[in-house]
Amino acid sequence: MANNSYSGVKNSMAEANHDGEFGCTLKELRSLMELRGAEAIGKIGDSYEDVHGLCHRLKTSPTDGLSGQPGDIEKRKTEFGENLIPPKKPKTFLQLVWEALQDVTLIILEVAAIVSLGLSFYRPPDAEREHCGRAAGGVEDETESEAGWIEGAAILLSVICVVLVTAFNDWSKEKQFRGLQSRIEQEQKFTVVRAGQVIQIPVAEIVVGDVAQIKYGDLLPTDGILIQGNDLQIDESSLTGESDHVKKTQEKDPMMLSGTHVMEGSGKMLVTAVGVNSQTGIIFTLLGTAEDDEDDEEEKKKEKEEKKKQRKNKKQEASVENRKKAKAQDGAAMEMQPLNSDEGGDAEEKKKAGPPKKEKSVLQGKLTKLAVQIGKAGLVMSAITVIILVVLFVVDTFWIQNLPWVKDCTPIYIQFFVKFFIIGVTVLVVAVPEGLPLAVTISLAYSVKKMMKDNNLVRHLDACETMGNATAICSDKTGTLTMNRMTVVQAFIAEKHFRKVPDPESIPASILDTLILGIAVNCAYTTNIMSPEKEGGLPRQVGNKTECSLLGFSTDLKRDYHAIRNEIPEEKLHKVYTFNSVRKSMSTVLKMADGSYRMFSKGASEILLKKCYKILTANGEAKVFRPRDRDDMVKKVIEPMASEGLRTICLAYRDFPVSEGEPDWDNENDILSGLTCLSVVGIEDPVRPEVPDAIRKCQRAGITVRMVTGDNINTARAIATKCGILLPGDDFLCIEGKEFNRRIRNEKGEIEQERIDKIWPKLRVLARSSPTDKHTLVKGIIDSTVLEQRQVVAVTGDGTNDGPALKKADVGFAMGIAGTDVAKEASDIILTDDNFSSIVKAVMWGRNVYDSISKFLQFQLTVNVVAVIVAFTGACITQDSPLKAVQMLWVNLIMDTFASLALATEPPTEALLLRKPYGRNKPLISRTMMKNILGQGVFQLIIIFTLLFAGEKIFDIDSGRNTPLHAPPSEHYTIVFNTFVLMQLFNEINARKIHGERNVFDGIFNNLIFCSIVFGTFIIQVISSIPTSRLKFLKSAGHGTQKSEIPDEELDELEDNEEIDHAERELRRGQILWFRGLNRIQTQIRVVNAFRSSVSLYEGMEKPDSRSSIHNFMTHPEFRIEDSEPHIPLIDDTDAEDDAPTKRNSASPRNATPTPPSPTTTVAPTTPLSPSPTPLSPSPNQNNNAVESSNHLLPEGPKSGSPSAPGSPLHSLETSL
Repeated sequence: MANNSYSGVKNSMAEANHDGEFGCTLKELRSLMELRGAEAIGKIGDSYEDVHGLCHRLKTSPTDGLSGQPGDIEKRKTEFGENLIPPKKPKTFLQLVWEALQDVTLIILEVAAIVSLGLSFYRPPDAEREHCGRAAGGVEDETESEAGWIEGAAILLSVICVVLVTAFNDWSKEKQFRGLQSRIEQEQKFTVVRAGQVIQIPVAEIVVGDVAQIKYGDLLPTDGILIQGNDLQIDESSLTGESDHVKKTQEKDPMMLSGTHVMEGSGKMLVTAVGVNSQTGIIFTLLGTAEDDEDDEEEKKKEKEEKKKQRKNKKQEASVENRKKAKAQDGAAMEMQPLNSDEGGDAEEKKKAGPPKKEKSVLQGKLTKLAVQIGKAGLVMSAITVIILVVLFVVDTFWIQNLPWVKDCTPIYIQFFVKFFIIGVTVLVVAVPEGLPLAVTISLAYSVKKMMKDNNLVRHLDACETMGNATAICSDKTGTLTMNRMTVVQAFIAEKHFRKVPDPESIPASILDTLILGIAVNCAYTTNIMSPEKEGGLPRQVGNKTECSLLGFSTDLKRDYHAIRNEIPEEKLHKVYTFNSVRKSMSTVLKMADGSYRMFSKGASEILLKKCYKILTANGEAKVFRPRDRDDMVKKVIEPMASEGLRTICLAYRDFPVSEGEPDWDNENDILSGLTCLSVVGIEDPVRPEVPDAIRKCQRAGITVRMVTGDNINTARAIATKCGILLPGDDFLCIEGKEFNRRIRNEKGEIEQERIDKIWPKLRVLARSSPTDKHTLVKGIIDSTVLEQRQVVAVTGDGTNDGPALKKADVGFAMGIAGTDVAKEASDIILTDDNFSSIVKAVMWGRNVYDSISKFLQFQLTVNVVAVIVAFTGACITQDSPLKAVQMLWVNLIMDTFASLALATEPPTEALLLRKPYGRNKPLISRTMMKNILGQGVFQLIIIFTLLFAGEKIFDIDSGRNTPLHAPPSEHYTIVFNTFVLMQLFNEINARKIHGERNVFDGIFNNLIFCSIVFGTFIIQVISSIPTSRLKFLKSAGHGTQKSEIPDEELDELEDNEEIDHAERELRRGQILWFRGLNRIQTQIRVVNAFRSSVSLYEGMEKPDSRSSIHNFMTHPEFRIEDSEPHIPLIDDTDAEDDAPTKRNSASPRNATPTPPSPTTTVAPTTPLSPSPTPLSPSPNQNNNAVESSNHLLPEGPKSGSPSAPGSPLHSLETSL
């Protein structure tokens, strides 16, 4: 089996290096790590004698660890692999685009647009047009009909825009989470021994052969074998599914597995497998790292546990491909990520963009419901719109006009129906606020990014928004409200109470020696006082802060605890009872030289003093310590210390003489009794200076702060008063865990919700509480129905035992510095600075998210209501939607996508903390918002309907209502559209305030994104309003130009275009003037002849279309004289300007007014110009220097604003006549 499971995952290098420099191979170590219990011990004994033999083979020292030489570390990485697990590949941008395209409404639109596009190229014979009814419109404008494809294309373009924007947002969101993930991973460090020094290194740097120190709360990052352990208990449920903790000892079960949690004790282990070769790595490989990262935490956990239960069978069945894949991934070290602390699988947090979102927060729940309701309403409206349009059309055509259905007209009718269908779909598209999920995503992603700067590392997106609704915070004391920098400031030793750290001389030598020995051995060896980082700074405290204060105390007493630890290394400790929440004490047993045992204990003073029956006196002898002496001591020493906010710790010892033989160490109750009290110390942990202010903010924002601590009730009360949790004169509760339990349980000992309900509303401090008390309290508050609003509870925690409470809470905050891996994994947000004031920032951001969404909703609903009503009524009354499909899509794009970006990125303000939480049941749209939406909606509808039905009279323009199928866009409807969009744009500014504030411009320049989006939208709107008739190039875009239609000179010009030389231009100016003069004379002669023979005046003239100059796109139609001679530009700009009036005078009455001529302007009464389907040659307006050669010139648009027309022939005509 070992061979089988090994087949491919080992590093490619390892194969060559089979009997490498190390005494064992990767294969051997992997097969070893698959054994458990007695089997494993047997294998270690057979192959290596013992763990030390294995250390020797791996060239490492059980005490000093590896040398830490870079060469050695590299060799080990090459031989045994790195501690990395390849991540799942992110979705590519194209995959995200494909996902965005799956949207049903978009698919409907695409189909409709393609049908419309296809039909726009169909041209029915003109003659038969008249049979098809008024609406088909014989008066169709050629230019427009040829640009008929634009609508379909524009719809497709809008769809592409929406898709790209959605995909881009998803992609950037994905990128942010990858960044967040790697940030979490970089923070993950582990303690190892290298070259005799205890150091912390990133988890990814651990290699096979390292000696790692493990302690309570750790999540093991690699597999290993126990070298030495104290009271170790491991939770292996993430691998085996067994919920019972497993005891680990060198004798019975030394195998430590990655991804398991240390629930108790401490020890050292030899790292034997890392990365894809560790137990977790093997499972990841078997799963092909294919766990869908979007999965909810809980589901993931369950899934993985199932998979891990079946691990053994799976390993045997696992296919070779999987191994090969793993092998390939193993080589790709560049792409791998560190095996993160959460790598037990439960919390790999790379949430990704994509349809299967499995977790919904309060807000997302509300939004989904709202979106569904709006969607249904939109569907009904769009269906009604289509039905009304079709019915009106059919009734008008076949009943009122009484026309038969002609076969030739079928495509025209189909075109109408497609148009109606597109209008209907567009109403639907505008009605469905697809911007909502986008706004939520953008807002959350933006907040998460910004919260990083405020020391909140968000692991679950929705936690950020839930925090805005928090009504209660249950906070730890140590490290959150206080600085977690502990120092001993008072002591009771040898019957004397020292108000400050005593002088070593004032303590009897025998007591001092015992005290220092007890402190040195009975504090975890991982705890240390290090030299300060900066000159003159405070010494660094590493490890448990309470123990650090005791080690600091020994240093203050001018003694060196390092000397004692060097003399008695950890391996020589006979037995260690590590600290846990049940014992509330820690004890270490030493075997003395004479064979007797001495046990040192330290723990909570009132608990440990109950187990003391002697106390050391001033002369160093023990005297009897009775219950009444104990009460005296509590009153005179412990309570005064506690009332100053000090944490009191009792230090005691007990001797087991040789005569009694070896005690039964497993019988804890007997062992931990009959102690002799050495000392009681008072430890100060100062309140963080910013905490009282933060708590005041919380209270003002309607959030109740409760302190839940394991400390003495007097200490807790003193700290709570300093923080402002308890105020003088308030009748709030401040009770201990025991009392709390007594009050909430009935006679049978069961917890009753009604009893909790009597306590929690007034409870402010819960002291001497166990983790279960914390969990009970949180659950009680969440399940309570006393208040109408369900409470939203946030909890802070740092210990392994806080896990259940953190999971149960609506938002769990773990400490980034002091927190254990287990706590971090159970949490939603990690406070990277362990500071309570960062929680207030989280509340601010949470509320800001909620407000951003509300702002967007207020804005979005106004747009939707107005657009749908306008489209609906317009369609019913005028048989056509005043807002065209393309326009609606544009509105949809700017209003949904850009507005969500603009409004979702508003930064939070302190004002957010001045109001009470919203609560879970409050509707999303408040009364103020409703008032704003309706007020703004009514205002917009009045203006739009006024413009729609009276606009032509107000502005004195042609009416745009009841136009034929391919009619050109009217000025009338353009005004309606522009007004509509600009009203939305200004409403976007109104939407910034949703609590009835007067000044909507307040702080507008703090948000650059908002300003740039509003400005950008305005600019694009202005550009998009230019009429199509001005954009001539679009006319031909659907057809392409045949080469044969282009005159030879222009072909030459196109070919030589690039090669113009400025020097040549200057030289040729003279030639050109000469040619122009010549040309003028020829023209005049020809015009006179033409006039005499009464030939049609401008015979052969055709409408040119310049494709060379953008200015010409904007000009009005112009004409040119065709002749067999080479074409030479006739006049320069000034002539055109001067002669414009002449042209107008001689033009037909149809063009008598100076309004811009329509594209089909006729110039002489007799001959209408034939509009050319393709551009033929440059426009006649030339600049003198725009020259390429004598007979082909580069065009340059007219400078004049007046309609430029070749007036010069007329001018010449007059002169010649």
